[in-house]
Amino acid sequence: MFQKEVYIRRRSDLKKLVTKGIGLFLGNLETPMNYPDNTYHFRQDSSFLYFFGINHPGLAAVIDFESGEEILFGNDVEIEDIIWMGIQPLLKDKATRVGVEKSFPSEKLNDYLKAAIKLGRPIHFLPQYRGDNKILLGDLLGIHPGQLNQYRSLELIKAIVKLRSIKDAFEIEEIEKACAMGYEMHVTAMKMALSGQTEQMIAGVVESIPYKYGGRISFPVILSQDGQTLHNHYHTGILQKGRLVINDSGAETAMGYASDFTRTIPVDGTFTQKQKEIYQIVLNANNTATQISKPGITYQQVHLQVAKVIAQGLKDVGLMKGDVDAAVKAGAHALFFPHGLGHMMGLDVHDMEDLGQIYVGYDEITRPIDQFGTAYLRLGRKLEPGFVITNEPGIYFIPALIDKWLHEKINHEFINFEKANQYRDFGGIRIEDDLLITETGCRLLGNRIPATVDEVEKTVGMQ
Repeated sequence: MFQKEVYIRRRSDLKKLVTKGIGLFLGNLETPMNYPDNTYHFRQDSSFLYFFGINHPGLAAVIDFESGEEILFGNDVEIEDIIWMGIQPLLKDKATRVGVEKSFPSEKLNDYLKAAIKLGRPIHFLPQYRGDNKILLGDLLGIHPGQLNQYRSLELIKAIVKLRSIKDAFEIEEIEKACAMGYEMHVTAMKMALSGQTEQMIAGVVESIPYKYGGRISFPVILSQDGQTLHNHYHTGILQKGRLVINDSGAETAMGYASDFTRTIPVDGTFTQKQKEIYQIVLNANNTATQISKPGITYQQVHLQVAKVIAQGLKDVGLMKGDVDAAVKAGAHALFFPHGLGHMMGLDVHDMEDLGQIYVGYDEITRPIDQFGTAYLRLGRKLEPGFVITNEPGIYFIPALIDKWLHEKINHEFINFEKANQYRDFGGIRIEDDLLITETGCRLLGNRIPATVDEVEKTVGMQ
């Protein structure tokens, strides 16, 4: 938890952006794995953490945007809970720690909201992503859970996106901690990437690393020799010499801040010439994004420039042909690069995605491009100092997609399908770093994980 002044300032900034009605913030509840008393590790709602900082289940809070009043709702534990959990902080003490002056039992929240509704006051709330909170919010406001999204507060969403998009020094320090764990996760995977090793063993060791530092993984580990499947969570393979392993994984600190890195590793530490050529194209694309990302440029522009680097590289090795600018405009590069360059990162690995990706990644000026591949770009809007973003270009050879484009004659003028068919068993390569946008450009967060061909090859199998 940060100092209480951080949370007081955040709520004060929110009150300047939303001035009418009441803001309702639901914290998360415990979630059972298979029966009520056996729960998943608790994860607090990120917006609740941002404004109230209390990492305990069963809480809610309100902000009166007109009077300025702030109230924390929850219940103190009883003796039965203390027997199993030990002494827990009192509700009033939790509130005091984050600068909230008033606290009431949970059952008072219903009365509070009913009184506000009776007076015709608007209740601002965020989209809900957990079933229990959808039911709770529906009961509190008299709205069917399936219709809640129709009533979510766009004003509150946009205000929170505005505030949470800019990371302060305290947040950047936490993200750097997550990046340090991520560095260890990836270097460890490289050292283990030897033929005969199992994907599951590497994934298991990688996943254990943030836990020893009091954190956890920021998303389920993606580790696979079948890198052409972009989010491959299956870890059933046995590493074979000559193949590539994609490791896309990151850590989350105890305070909820994330890292997200990807590296592609040659089993036994030697890239083939064919692999090296494609790897270098992806690395050039990654480095280009880092070089040109700065305030004032849109990430959509960065994505399209990176697409041109990829298209030119693929043209140089004979996989694409024709005019590079025209190929990218037609979306031909997406046969090999069928996803966006990156996304916002912070308290969520895909920061604020629960609020609606269109509000996080785009604005009234920059809109999504409705074209295969580029349509998956999560962040397109103009970059600003304080943004924390991911930079993750890739090249993949997806047999089903190659077949579809070949048979449907999609972008034939830009694709050498005869050559592409020679790469059907190649897999995929992705390289991902985390960037902080500064006043004049950007900088890498954390120590850079081995990225060049030589660096990666030297790290594999290292003791």
